[in-house]
Amino acid sequence: MAEPFSVPVTVRGYETDVQGHVNQAVYVNYAEHARWSLLQAAGISQAGLAAKGVGPVSLEMTVRYRRELRAGDEVEVTCDFIWGEGKTFRIEQTIRKSDGTVAAELTAVGGLMDLKERKLVADPRDYFRALASDPGRFGL
Repeated sequence: MAEPFSVPVTVRGYETDVQGHVNQAVYVNYAEHARWSLLQAAGISQAGLAAKGVGPVSLEMTVRYRRELRAGDEVEVTCDFIWGEGKTFRIEQTIRKSDGTVAAELTAVGGLMDLKERKLVADPRDYFRALASDPGRFGL
């Protein structure tokens, strides 16, 4: 099995709270950044999705905070799509410090919404496969 896609992030000072560690909502922003970076690396743009009349939606997310992050920390944020049957897919992500320490683990359930009908499309894999210039990035 191939390594999951990852993107580097440097923790910025304005992302920290009064205790000096990253605010909990920022972990979700890092995960979102990695997901969009994966789409881009696979050749899928926001404009391309909109032109097809679809858009990714988050249906559920669980964040497990393991270790704090502080301003200046260098992290890698992974992103791995897990395909099942039906209208949804799972995304597993890890935020790992440069020393290998896991700072957070995120699991999300997502779908692809038909923007006109406002309903999930039946098989999001078909859309990702068709839109991507590199569908292998999604394990397709």
